[in-house]
Amino acid sequence: MIRTEEMLLNVGPQHPSTHGVFRVVLKIDGEIIKEATPVIGYLHRGTEKLAEDLNYTQIIPYTDRMDYLSAMTGNYVICHAVETMMGTDIPERAEYLRVIAMELSRVASHLVWFGTYLLDIGAMSPFLYAFREREMIINLINELCGARLTFNYMRVGGVKWDAPEGWIEKVQDFIPYMREQLEGYHDLVTGNEIFLTRVKDVGTYDADFAVQHSLSGANLRCTGVKWDLRKDEPYSIYDRFDFDVPTETSGDAYGRYLVRMEEIRQSLRILEQAIEQFPEGGKIMGKVPRIIKPPAGETYVRIESPRGEIGCYIHSKGKPQPYRLKFRRPSFYNLQALPQLLQGQNIANLITILGGIDIVLGEVDG
Repeated sequence: MIRTEEMLLNVGPQHPSTHGVFRVVLKIDGEIIKEATPVIGYLHRGTEKLAEDLNYTQIIPYTDRMDYLSAMTGNYVICHAVETMMGTDIPERAEYLRVIAMELSRVASHLVWFGTYLLDIGAMSPFLYAFREREMIINLINELCGARLTFNYMRVGGVKWDAPEGWIEKVQDFIPYMREQLEGYHDLVTGNEIFLTRVKDVGTYDADFAVQHSLSGANLRCTGVKWDLRKDEPYSIYDRFDFDVPTETSGDAYGRYLVRMEEIRQSLRILEQAIEQFPEGGKIMGKVPRIIKPPAGETYVRIESPRGEIGCYIHSKGKPQPYRLKFRRPSFYNLQALPQLLQGQNIANLITILGGIDIVLGEVDG
């Protein structure tokens, strides 16, 4: 009989497959995880406290650095909260530019996840293909806002710049190309028996567990819960578009993979319709005072980011700076499930489960 004894093992914070500066302390018996303790805070910058000394426009760049794989949704949620408090009307053209920017950002974010997740579990080629397509999106967004990662494009009342000449046509050309590449990803990965062995029935939970842990995004929809704020509580102009909310019922890593891959397809549908409906001309900024002072009071708004429900709470005293500001960061909430998902698992499944949650540490730490 082989006798083993428990030992503590550090994974991270300097580990390529912890997806950032994240540490998890494992108590293992042989290769079986008995206990997992996440350690966060290595990337904490105090965004919410710093915001109390900034005006509302100055806060927007701080949101770029939270979920830095989908900065456009971070930009939007703070602007949406302020606009809700002020009752600001957003011009049509600006709304369409915002949706196109957010959906391009969503596809790019899911491509990073797809590529790095497959790299985590031993496949090199999908990473190279995914980053090839992501580079095309990044070039489009770079033309729009002048940045490749920390996009800073939204403004209270609209957007910073109009789309350059010919930009909409470039986005239109990208959509059929991306659809074709997505089919190639499925041919390469989805039916691969090694991949299926690594992800099927790994990190499984049900809808009750997901709801109790406040999971959102693909981490919720993989259990069969059909909840997407773009559909269920439409914001911006999302109620004008016809798209589906992908769900799976397996609740495992494979289910989360399938949901995100289908979300790419649905984002392309939204982009296609947004371009068809895109207004020829018009303003890109609504009527906003030079010094933005939302009326005294409180508001909370929430939108659907690639990782789930991102919310913004503002308490205003009628001054140019918020009295209090708080973000509901989906990566932080989704990470709560990790200790229970890892308990009793083989250590080889650690990265499969962690990568499947799809966290961004800038958003976890805030």
